[in-house]
Amino acid sequence: MGKALSDEQIDRYHRDGYASPVRALDPETAAAYRRRFEEYEAANSGWYELSKGAKLYLLQTWVAELAMHPRIVDAAEDVLGPDVFCWGVSLFVKDAHNPGFVSWHQDATYWGLDKPDVVTAWVALSPATELSGCMKIIPGSQRWNQIEHRDTLAKENLLTRGQELAVDVNEDEAVLMPLQPGEVSLHHVLAAHASAPNRSDDRRIGVAVRYVAPHVRQINGDRDSAMLVRGEDRYGNFIHEKPPVRDMDAAALAEHKRIMEFRQAVLYKGVAGQPAHTRV
Repeated sequence: MGKALSDEQIDRYHRDGYASPVRALDPETAAAYRRRFEEYEAANSGWYELSKGAKLYLLQTWVAELAMHPRIVDAAEDVLGPDVFCWGVSLFVKDAHNPGFVSWHQDATYWGLDKPDVVTAWVALSPATELSGCMKIIPGSQRWNQIEHRDTLAKENLLTRGQELAVDVNEDEAVLMPLQPGEVSLHHVLAAHASAPNRSDDRRIGVAVRYVAPHVRQINGDRDSAMLVRGEDRYGNFIHEKPPVRDMDAAALAEHKRIMEFRQAVLYKGVAGQPAHTRV
């Protein structure tokens, strides 16, 4: 048994590239995080500025708390080992009856990381169902290794470059990963996954926390940065980040700006033009 995953879930992750669902937060705690997000949103005339970057834990204390939550990190440790960095956090929000979608893709395509010891913990803060556009995945697709992608820069695509697999995907092989608030799904950095638009009457709010093992390094730019959330760093591949003392702290804003300029150079390497949104 792992700390958060059963033996069966650990086997499935290594065999099929995913494990879901994993109960990480009780529904009340998930609801509290949703309230903190939506209070920020209401006070700042929308959520775009908070959500567009990959380093939200440098700006908002609730995101840092979520990224460091022991139960979520336990799940990451079960598949990565005892030493864990948080490399990024992004919000994926689909409003009710919104056409936004995520095309079939592999996370590893543009991240510039040299090894696949990277896992995303996708945390549901509202129901993620088939109707609301929950994630779907192709079991075993992490063994395809890296597949060529094409950039669409499509307006309704929630991905950074509107990237999609440059091969046909057999939808009949896809497995849905519905989650209730407080549940988490894990997926491998090479696993092919996607999600459809939200056709429900509620928002679909997900927090994607990207965890990496310390021996992974950035190869598309200078030394990357990340936040150590478990164990120790014996490799020195990442500059160590710190969570904010307060929401939108001035020092945190300055550091976030510097780091995101580097991160965007990595994400957009080789692409002509950029979409209106800049999330990953």
